[in-house]
Amino acid sequence: MPAFVAFPRSINTGKRKVLKEDLLGIAEDTGFAEAKTYLASGNLLLWGDHAGGEALETALEDALEERMGLRTDFMVRSSADLRCTIDANPFKTEAEDHPSHVIVNFLKTPLPPGDEAILREAITGPERFAVGPRELYIDFPISMADSALDRDWKKSKRAPVGTTRNWNTVLKLADMVGA
Repeated sequence: MPAFVAFPRSINTGKRKVLKEDLLGIAEDTGFAEAKTYLASGNLLLWGDHAGGEALETALEDALEERMGLRTDFMVRSSADLRCTIDANPFKTEAEDHPSHVIVNFLKTPLPPGDEAILREAITGPERFAVGPRELYIDFPISMADSALDRDWKKSKRAPVGTTRNWNTVLKLADMVGA
């Protein structure tokens, strides 16, 4: 049975609370036979017959809005997609050294042409990033908490639409879906 991981954007921060029961409810609403959540950031693991991709992202977004009146983006990856993301990590040594400071920003769409250069120019700290097909890999050699990267990227007006998970979480989710 196909497995997917759905990463909702910006939930359980501030007033955008989505409970585990609501996430499992939207999984049921979209026809999944089995679903689990992992951590409070809204990681939703799904097993069932579905094509995945943009159609699944839209179905989850619509189901959440119908259930809770909340609209947010979902970035969905199949178990095979997640395996490719792990294998392509350009910061493997850093991920072994400081896995909670290496993150993957799962993007809604590929980074537009020209945006990589604009984002590189916006970095004012020690952070480094690499672009994948629909991911940004980011190494925070010091700490995410002290980073100005998010602020710097927002100033560039090119901040990519996505949601981040640290390397430990990415590996755990991959394990949970057999990636």
